[in-house]
Order: sequence, then C-alpha cells, then structure tokens
Amino acid sequence: MSQGKGMVLLVTDKNPQSQLFIDYIQAQLDCPVETVSPQGDFDVSRGEKIVLLLDADHVDDDSMQAWQAKVVDHERVALAAFNLRDEDHSADVLATMHLQGVFYRSDELPLICKGISKLMEGDLWMSRTLMTRLIDFYRRQQRNAYRPVCGLTHRELEIIGLLGSGASNNEIAERLFVSEHTVKSHLYNIFRKIKVHNRIQAMNWARQNLVTIPPSLGRSQQRSKERF
Repeated sequence: MSQGKGMVLLVTDKNPQSQLFIDYIQAQLDCPVETVSPQGDFDVSRGEKIVLLLDADHVDDDSMQAWQAKVVDHERVALAAFNLRDEDHSADVLATMHLQGVFYRSDELPLICKGISKLMEGDLWMSRTLMTRLIDFYRRQQRNAYRPVCGLTHRELEIIGLLGSGASNNEIAERLFVSEHTVKSHLYNIFRKIKVHNRIQAMNWARQNLVTIPPSLGRSQQRSKERF
C-alpha cells in the first residue's frame, strides 16, 4: 500500500504499547497512522480512505456508538474494532455496531496488517463463522419484523430506529424536525412500552426486534472474505 491511498485512525488511549503498534503498522503498510482519544474528535470527511480502529480495551459502549454516528454517512470510512476477546465478544459487539472488520486480542500483528489492507481495499474482515452468526442474527430480525412491536406508534418506531443507529437526541430531533424535548418524551414512552431502563438496553432491543441493515453490508462493492 503506497502512502496517499488512505490512512489508519486509531481510537485509543495513547501509551508506549499503542505507540509500538502504530510504529509497526506504519512500517508494514507505508501509510499514515493517527491516534485520537475515545472522547476526541477527527474530521472523517477528508477525501482519502480511512480505516478507523476502535480499541475495545479503552473505548466504552457509549463512545463506540458516538464514533459510529460520526462515520455512518461516510462511505470512505471503514469502521473496525480490535482487542476483542473472542468470537462471542465480537458477536455481541456486532449486535450493536455496524463494523466492517474485527480483530482479536490473540491476533498476530502481521494478520492485523493484512486485515487493515483488506479493509482499505473495501473488503470485510471477519471469519466465515462470525459472518454466519451475523446473517442468522439478521434473519431473526426479519422474522421479528412481522410480529407486533409492543404497541409502538409510527413516530416511536422512527425514533427507536434512529436510536438504534447510534443517533443522539439532538440528531434525532434534527432528522425528524421536532424539538429535543419531544424526543425525550417519546423515549420515555418507548422505554416504558418495551420495558427497558436506558439507551443501551433500548438500542439492543431495537436491533433484536426491528429490521435495520448496516451501511457496511449495503455497499455493493464490499465482499465477504475468509480471514485465514
């Protein structure tokens, strides 16, 4: 990969270990690597291809959702997570995140570099078994689409659908042309109807019971690849 074709953005807490990781990626892939803190910001609208790596050891669920919301409309950004414990952990994360790639703690550095290169080319990077679990998950969603959804109104379904994509209250209000206070009122009613107590539980409920297609799976140019 030649420099100028893309870059890697690492979302993590910078420390000597992460710096060694950065140095290795730069040396092997010959592309720029930048870091940003989990609560930091970065302009993802830049022209080049960006592989955005979320460090599961340092980025909590809320921060992951916030980063997903930042990049959801940018097709040139490939969102991935690394330092995942195992396939079960990956499946849990994929239930709430639209990732194009996953990397495990046990992955060797050469394999991670190979995966980053594939993501840069527009491919997905996950095992066939994990991909099968993901397909089964969406099949269950489709079956659930024909079942009653706890008496939610059309507007409430719109709001919880946007919530499931990682949108904030303010972003939902802007998208639906309502006030943020109205969004909060709807969320209160939604939480009561589906018997959850917080946003994370509501987002998980939405992904289990409503049909949503991740942008990463909707891009015709992306192809599923076996990792090994």
